[in-house]
Amino acid sequence: MPKLVKPLTDLQISKTKAKGKDITLTDGGGLSLLITANGGKLWRLRYTFEGKRNMLSLGSYPATSLSDARAKRDEAKKLIERGINPSEHRKATKAAKAEMNANTFEVVAREWIQKTSPSWTPANTTVVTRQLENNVFPWIGTCPVSEVEAPELLAVLRRMEDRGVIETAHRVRTICGQVFRYAIATGRAKRDVAADLRGALTVVKKKHLPAITDPAKVADLLKAIDAFEGSFVVKSALRLAPLVFVRPGELRKAEWSEIDIEAETWNIPAEKMKMKEPHLVPLSRQAVAILKELQPLTGRSRFVFPCSRSATRPMSDMALIAAIRRMGYEKGEMTPHGFRAMARTILDEVLQVRPDFIEHQLAHAVRDPNGRAYNRTAHLAERRKMMQTWAEYLDGLKAGAKVIPLHGRIV
Repeated sequence: MPKLVKPLTDLQISKTKAKGKDITLTDGGGLSLLITANGGKLWRLRYTFEGKRNMLSLGSYPATSLSDARAKRDEAKKLIERGINPSEHRKATKAAKAEMNANTFEVVAREWIQKTSPSWTPANTTVVTRQLENNVFPWIGTCPVSEVEAPELLAVLRRMEDRGVIETAHRVRTICGQVFRYAIATGRAKRDVAADLRGALTVVKKKHLPAITDPAKVADLLKAIDAFEGSFVVKSALRLAPLVFVRPGELRKAEWSEIDIEAETWNIPAEKMKMKEPHLVPLSRQAVAILKELQPLTGRSRFVFPCSRSATRPMSDMALIAAIRRMGYEKGEMTPHGFRAMARTILDEVLQVRPDFIEHQLAHAVRDPNGRAYNRTAHLAERRKMMQTWAEYLDGLKAGAKVIPLHGRIV
């Protein structure tokens, strides 16, 4: 007849001291409390499985109370009755949890950023990371990436729409789609649920960046730039902007090492370009004159247009915007990016330049008849002619001349 064991009480546990050596208090059903010589109190469960004796740790007292320990004992016995070893079950559960934690949406997303971001600009890496941290991780970051469903992601994006950032919600959906596709490629998800949300978000009304494209108003803008009384470096950047019509960031970050004044070219490396392809800008005589005038002032620094506070950094993104506002142009009238739309519109509609020459000079994706991307030197002679014609056209506008559209396109 098995020996009867008197159940433990909390009072008994709290009063019992080890007195310099380990002692064990039994509660029945294989459950016992080991009180160590240094005062620790540890729950143990002894059980037999497939003829072999085993021991399972159930936690420490009082973090695991007497009633909690008994509940864990009873759960273990139920597993044994079902033919499951409690120790192996715990290991499997722990491994599954570790795998789940290693494959949450946030973990996979950060891994994707780490793998992909070397080909991005630092600014893009920061933007993507912040979008996820602010708008996605707080709600689905801890969910296993394979278990995120379309309605859950839609709820995340709806919160953004409710805040009025509809365009950002669309961008975040695109980012999440890239994360899901990476998860699929690495065997941690079966499908891209972001793709299921196509058409589910509020349609974005396309807004064109403000730009001046009327020749008469362009003439006024060019005269305002020549009359600008701010920093000479900023004024030089403003004068060069319409002549080269690159993106504002590419202009601000121009380096003297990229510019060959003798060859009248500006070679922008791939890492600075939106399309991650190197870009060549033929420089008109007017553009070269601006750079030669600026070179004695900033030629010893790395950047053509250095920051006013530190020559080791390029001009800030607000410098050109502030200058345009100081000249009296409002936010809805003109932006630094507007010089691109200005050139594109007038080169096409007034000077009748072939559209592919313009698109290539804007560093947009241009394909040859066989579908291949043109390289950076494609149509260089024609583009050089276009850039010089454009510079002379702008000079004519400033001088008040009536510039007649060319008959036929630059070919």
